[in-house]
Amino acid sequence: MLRISKLTDYGTVILACLASPPGRRHTATQVAEQTRLGLPTVSKLLKHFHRAGLVTSVRGAHGGYELARPAHQISAASIIDAIEGPVAITECSGDHSACDFETVCSTGSSWQRINDAIRSSLDGISLAQLSGQEAVAVWRPHLTGAVRRAGATRTSGRP
Repeated sequence: MLRISKLTDYGTVILACLASPPGRRHTATQVAEQTRLGLPTVSKLLKHFHRAGLVTSVRGAHGGYELARPAHQISAASIIDAIEGPVAITECSGDHSACDFETVCSTGSSWQRINDAIRSSLDGISLAQLSGQEAVAVWRPHLTGAVRRAGATRTSGRP
């Protein structure tokens, strides 16, 4: 099963909190209160995001955290990368493969294509879309002619 970790899920919630309203600094305590996440978890994730360049921080009485760039310029892929590292659904689909069977494997290139498609999809969704600030286009699979004809046959008896 492909699934992001709870930390990445929480991280997305934290970044969505920082995205609304744009340009406003939030302390870690404020973010924890607004998201209802524990302060240690919020602090840990904000440090990850700071290291990844997704948030900036300012110390002092008027300090806090804010997005390093607009929410529409932060992709779901960059959020996942900051917490979990680059998406790699198989050993050979990552940048630094250590698979002993890579030279004789007949499925590796297919998994790499699948990984690239997932990565591309994640790059195409912004934090603004994740947080509801922008609409997300509805994805519909491309249906082949055979599937469409079968669907048309099923409904052809209806008035």
